[in-house]
Amino acid sequence: MTQVSLILSPEQAANKQSIQKAVARQLQLPSEAVLAWRITKRSVDARQRDIKILLTIQVFLSPDESQLPPYSAPVYPDVSKAPRQVIIIGAGPAGLFAALTLIEHGIRPLIIERGKPVSERKVDIACINKNEGIHPESNYCFGEGGAGTFSDGKLFSRSKKRGNMQRVMEIFHYHGADDAILYEAHAHIGSDKLPGVIRHMRETILNSGGEIHFGEKLTALHHEADRIIATTESEQGQHTYSLPLSGLHRGAIILAIGHSAHDTYRMLASSGIRLEPKGFALGVRIEHPQHLIDDLMYHRSPLRAKGLLPAANYALVTQVKNAYGQRGAYSFCMCPGGHIVPAGSTTHSGVVNGMSASRRNSPFANSGMVVELHPEDMVADKSAANHPAESTANHPAESTANHLSESTIMALQCLDWQEKVEFNSWKNGAYAAGKPDSAIAPAQRMRDFVEGHPSRDLPLCSYLPGCIPSRLDQWLPQVVSLALRQAFRDFDKKYPGFLTNDAIILGVESRSSSPVRIPRDPHTMQHPDFPGLYPAGEGAGYAGGITSSALDGINAANQIAALY
Repeated sequence: MTQVSLILSPEQAANKQSIQKAVARQLQLPSEAVLAWRITKRSVDARQRDIKILLTIQVFLSPDESQLPPYSAPVYPDVSKAPRQVIIIGAGPAGLFAALTLIEHGIRPLIIERGKPVSERKVDIACINKNEGIHPESNYCFGEGGAGTFSDGKLFSRSKKRGNMQRVMEIFHYHGADDAILYEAHAHIGSDKLPGVIRHMRETILNSGGEIHFGEKLTALHHEADRIIATTESEQGQHTYSLPLSGLHRGAIILAIGHSAHDTYRMLASSGIRLEPKGFALGVRIEHPQHLIDDLMYHRSPLRAKGLLPAANYALVTQVKNAYGQRGAYSFCMCPGGHIVPAGSTTHSGVVNGMSASRRNSPFANSGMVVELHPEDMVADKSAANHPAESTANHPAESTANHLSESTIMALQCLDWQEKVEFNSWKNGAYAAGKPDSAIAPAQRMRDFVEGHPSRDLPLCSYLPGCIPSRLDQWLPQVVSLALRQAFRDFDKKYPGFLTNDAIILGVESRSSSPVRIPRDPHTMQHPDFPGLYPAGEGAGYAGGITSSALDGINAANQIAALY
């Protein structure tokens, strides 16, 4: 076996015989000597008008193609009788990959998930898209698979230091994802296929002796002597889990709650578990016609129309400077051939996200466009609208504020600010439309937003619940709107035509990550003040997407296994 790198035209890369001949030329062999090969990396280089496909090929010079060595597969032993148990709070990518890794180490996991299994989530999500209301525990944020299950399933991480990303791809592949995720530069499963992959992961966990409890929410956490005590609630009542922190049956809790579990953050604070404020990014979701993005990124190449190039995507970033200082503005979670979806977890939160099906064949291209924010931005900004009284009355941390650390108080202030912006989006969308229980979003044409004009009407949009014209340029926090205006001008300089009134922006894109971090020791991954508690994933503040969350869950599980 050997490996070669090729630079081919899109026409050549679409033809197996052309690839085989190119491999043979590279190895200085006759074409018939290349008996079997496999793509291990594929990317599109569209920086010049002469678009190229970059391939890395694994070549086998002995077996024929039907006898290619199988892809590596994980081994999951039976842990049903294992004496040690680890409780995982949350069945998102951090929680699921932590459970699978614990099983590989012979440790029995129990996952507690507040939401529903993935099939039942589909029903509740359909209700949201039809403006029939939002289930507080089963929506785009909560439920089996986490927030990424129905919002695209992109498998890309900018960080190269978290661990073996290829291992994550191999586990997804083992559970039913297409071969392409093992070699595409921007791997993608698709929201139509990811639920099936998640079901197979659940089956692996259960068949190996693990447990999963759906519809059960963590409501309390504390230490008692040498034990960690977790209390949960479900329709069946209250449950108590008591795990020893030493000895043969030592246990641990992996806290993989996701970035939208705001009530859990407040429960942790009221329980005396320290939190920290964290910078995050907030902005809008923007949507262009896909053909416009194809023309801009592929230099109007006819190859896209011939099916030789995928739906074009982009990754844009700029630095803007204004009265609020210098900060980054960038595209996030770009979804070529995709749809915009409602991503709030309560009725009064106007939040949007994006997704693509596996074929990426929608006529629209959408992306988050977000601005880098610092904790002091949120604490100092008083412009966001206040919550309605009923949404703030039950914050458990408020009655114990005198007992909270300064970092926890500031973290909760950042959380409040995020919720106020989301409430403002709801007020200017669903509430303004006269349908307060719906997911109707506030929207504005892109050039109108930049130039400060109202949009009299709106272009066609993929967002199923519907949109209403709104002055996002006026009610978004100024630190965000000013930066986005400049960023859109910068992006248009790089790609003339990007700034257009054929594009629409929807509010708000506020769940790119969390403004709260649950602190942990960098070596042990345990909370420094709460032994046995392992914060992990996006909700803990240490990841930003499916792949990085999965890797963080794997790392937490490996740390626990090392103790044994």
